[in-house]
Amino acid sequence: MKPALLPAPIVNADSAPYWNAAREGKLVLPRCSSCGHTFFMPRHQCPSCWSDDLAWEEASGRGKVHSFSIVRRASLAAFAARTPYVLALIDLEEGPRMMSNIVGEDALETRIGDTVAVCFEACEDGAKLPQFQRKV
Repeated sequence: MKPALLPAPIVNADSAPYWNAAREGKLVLPRCSSCGHTFFMPRHQCPSCWSDDLAWEEASGRGKVHSFSIVRRASLAAFAARTPYVLALIDLEEGPRMMSNIVGEDALETRIGDTVAVCFEACEDGAKLPQFQRKV
């Protein structure tokens, strides 16, 4: 049985450009126009220089697994049918590290250093969630 759609993400003013791009199948990251720092999580100021002069740039969607954990017990009912699943820290080619899931037939074979690429999973309300797949 296919798991139900994931709940839609909670969108705020800082994260709206990120989630709007995800709906279009694009992974975007905020980049500071003042100091050039690219970062993740979306926020209204650069965590490096505190400027609010930010631009959103499309990322390559490629990265490497920095660390991961296999979740065998879901904290919310919406995730129970998906267990076990892989929660990973991904070092993106652009520099930032982000947390996401590794999905796909071989997700449970994930290892530190694996090369991954972004994919998008449908959520409720037409939203899409950036996830990653192993590229072996």
